[in-house]
Amino acid sequence: MLVHLRTLGCRLNEAELESWAQAFQNAGHTIIRDQQTAQLIIINSCAVTQDAVRKSRQLIRRIHRDNPSAKIVASGCYVTLQSDEAAELLGVDLIVSNQDKDRLVELAIAELDIPSMPAMSTEPAEISLFRRGRQRAFIKVQDGCRYRCTFCIVTVARGEEKSTSIEQIIKDINNFVKQGVKEVILTGVHLGGYGADIDHNLADLIQAILQHTSVPRLRLGSLEPWDLPENFFDLFSNPRLMPHLHLPLQSGSDSVLKRMARRCKTAEFSQIVQQARHQVPNINITTDIIVGFPGETEQEWQESFNFIKQTGFGHIHIFTYSTRSGTKAATLPDPVQQTLKKQRSQQLHQLAEQMKQDFLTKNLNEPMEILWEGQKEEFDATKIRVFGYTPNYLRVATIVDHKESLENKIIPAISREIADNALLSELI
Repeated sequence: MLVHLRTLGCRLNEAELESWAQAFQNAGHTIIRDQQTAQLIIINSCAVTQDAVRKSRQLIRRIHRDNPSAKIVASGCYVTLQSDEAAELLGVDLIVSNQDKDRLVELAIAELDIPSMPAMSTEPAEISLFRRGRQRAFIKVQDGCRYRCTFCIVTVARGEEKSTSIEQIIKDINNFVKQGVKEVILTGVHLGGYGADIDHNLADLIQAILQHTSVPRLRLGSLEPWDLPENFFDLFSNPRLMPHLHLPLQSGSDSVLKRMARRCKTAEFSQIVQQARHQVPNINITTDIIVGFPGETEQEWQESFNFIKQTGFGHIHIFTYSTRSGTKAATLPDPVQQTLKKQRSQQLHQLAEQMKQDFLTKNLNEPMEILWEGQKEEFDATKIRVFGYTPNYLRVATIVDHKESLENKIIPAISREIADNALLSELI
């Protein structure tokens, strides 16, 4: 069958999508980018916010409308939390909960009577990642979270923590390396909690990967700041561990953090960032911020804004708080008015943009190794613009001849100017 895979939400969803793609190919099926001609469509849904729920619902409906003859399998947090609603959506042939995600391909083949002919498969499984237009491989190393931040529904949807063995992760990464993948990204619901259930920690895993694989670039997904193992920043002395950390702050006010049930105060966060910048040259620290959390006073907002400005970030994912049923935050008093939330969000977006430009400027005129991706744009009759990422996760663009392909190659470049939130570079 021709199989198309779609996802909304986190990098963990992307990692799961790739594992399903490989499994479908091993069973003799073909992964395609074109949704219109697919015979089977897999959707990995999201429920992190009410907006994500709405988008998941719309995606399922739109896919069925555009390709009514395709069989549809829906999985992910949205269908796990609201399975009855999802089952009623027109066109969904099978719902697979998060608890059964590891068996999605097996269940789809069995429940939908899909033929499985691995012996007759002519397409090698290794091209599934590139066939979907991806260069970097996401590796799911754990699932679930032991903590209960008051705004988060994902811990409910994903369940208890479960870590993948180091041996299996090494095997998966080496498999990707054989296929030509140059960069892997470790991801999980609670990545920093990796190994707590198998007597290991994240540092153990990183050291093992650097020792037992030859992957050129290893990158980390989102990490809670209170989770970093002892001597964590020493690991970055190995240049294969990319100098970028996404550390969710959520608020720069300690009283708001307390209502969120976050486990890291601003002083501790500041100390972590200072240590990172001291030990890891030109590290890019990015973060998440929730604007307008219930009860956020003007004083708390100013505290938060000032702390964010003082800390400085290469990029900020800004979320305007919206009530999420099933979370403790939904029951908290004193909701912030929508107009005030919008005003604060605009103020933070302006600050975030300035900080991003400042960090991009600091990276000008510095030669860097770039992993070039498949995305490209027409520049003129004979040239195209292609894109890639620096080790510290800054987007880079360069102009090459139409016939030249940089896709999935690591080639150094030096940036001379900034445009459209990207570094404009020349190949070295």
